[in-house]
Amino acid sequence: MSIATKKFGALRHRNFTLFLSARFLATVAVQMQSVAVGWQVYEKTGDALDLGLIGLAQFVPFALLILVAGHVADQWNRRWIIAGCLFLEMLCGLLLLAFSLTSFQSVWPVFAVMALYGSARAFMMPASQAILINLVPPDSFSNAVALSSSSFHVAVIAGPVLGGWFYLFGAQTVYTLVSVLLALAVALIAPIRMQPTRIKREPASWHTLLEGLRFVRSRPVILGAISLDLFAVLFGGATALLPAYASDVLHIDPAGLGLLRTAPAIGAAFTAVILGFSPVTRNIGRWMFDGVFLFGVATVLFGLSTNFLLSMAALVLMGAGDMVSVYIRHMLVQLETPDAIRGRVSAVNSVFIGASNELGEFESGLTAAWFGLVPAVIIGGVATLVITALCMVKFPVLRGMDRFPSAEP
Repeated sequence: MSIATKKFGALRHRNFTLFLSARFLATVAVQMQSVAVGWQVYEKTGDALDLGLIGLAQFVPFALLILVAGHVADQWNRRWIIAGCLFLEMLCGLLLLAFSLTSFQSVWPVFAVMALYGSARAFMMPASQAILINLVPPDSFSNAVALSSSSFHVAVIAGPVLGGWFYLFGAQTVYTLVSVLLALAVALIAPIRMQPTRIKREPASWHTLLEGLRFVRSRPVILGAISLDLFAVLFGGATALLPAYASDVLHIDPAGLGLLRTAPAIGAAFTAVILGFSPVTRNIGRWMFDGVFLFGVATVLFGLSTNFLLSMAALVLMGAGDMVSVYIRHMLVQLETPDAIRGRVSAVNSVFIGASNELGEFESGLTAAWFGLVPAVIIGGVATLVITALCMVKFPVLRGMDRFPSAEP
């Protein structure tokens, strides 16, 4: 078997290739939309707090629905759940297009659309995380995770650049392209055919909804991994403030903002490629803490920078550090979780991811409103380093973990 066949073997499986293609197009679309929404809102209000409110608008419905979404992912066809969520995201793009065409004056309609998007994302994340291991045989799963991460971050690289460039032709152009790409993603998900499995239908109850949370609490390694990601990255949400940084600190246009938004993904994609060819197999606990530590240091560097190239370099390092921790956390969660509750455990994992991203964006916007733009980023980076040190003490099992566990049926 050639090296290329071994390293890209997961692509031989049709279902995985269709899923990967749909996810790539959807991610490009969402990243384009994120650039357009951030610039458009800040252009209208000039208030960094509104950038944080974009994240909060997505997080609140996400947090309220995510446990139900995890239960749904374990009870119903995950393929159709993903297709339905992509369709709802397409409707969000069309609504933003309609608002732009009518030259809206208040930003609250945009927050409402972001809340709808957060609802779709709540159901999307557990289903898409849980389905991956069902699309490839066990011996291709590690390769599938690396390829999925690589393609995701390539999309995150391309999306902001395209969003920033097309925004120069108007927000309407961006939202039109977003809607088209999401429609194509829906069309790619539909042909996926999976082996039928016997699903034990369970009525929704507090017991079934909280099954994933109980499982996570019973596994210190999983709890430590997702807690580290939550509390460390929660304070490192500098990317939420990029529209304000681009305008007020670096003095660049929307195209420059697109480059800033894509920089973390460049670091993450490069790291994902390395992990695809040379996956981490030993000292995984140490690697995870080192990744988050690098993320914190790079955040402080970004906060101190007033030079565009140095800011880009800091964001690249942030993406690289985050990719290491994301890769290890995803492997731990999926390999240690039985398929029967994988959706609910993925839902718990999604809560932590959502909190560290959207809630972190709100925290950054709020901190910027209180202390100023630059101090908010520096404080967040220092807080990330402190949290990393505390988690090393709190979760010694994770810190000393050497190898990944074997997959459970």
